Amino acid sequence: QVQLVESGGGLVQPGGSLRLSCAASGFTLDYYAIGWFRQAPGKEREVVSCISSSDGSTYYSDSVKGRFTISRDNARKTLYLQMNDLKVEDTAVYYCRLDNLWGQGTQVSVSS
Repeated sequence: QVQLVESGGGLVQPGGSLRLSCAASGFTLDYYAIGWFRQAPGKEREVVSCISSSDGSTYYSDSVKGRFTISRDNARKTLYLQMNDLKVEDTAVYYCRLDNLWGQGTQVSVSS
């Protein structure tokens, strides 16, 4: 079955860290760009970060630049998002996306 499954979300205090994972099954990641998106309550889904398939080049939205790090392990067929110095405004459901394939999402809540 072709799917993406996210994990690693949770509740954390401001300034804390989380590491999200996105595991692919049914296909190999090697030849695809892949990214993280998020959707906060009442807001549109937005891109957070992407990583290319070829040279590993990355993109980050201005709101997370310097705090989040995207990485991929093609052998494990897994995408990661290391999130440091989390802020209340990072609260959202986080999704990984490859082309038109989306995961089910994982909730990240930042609150004191």
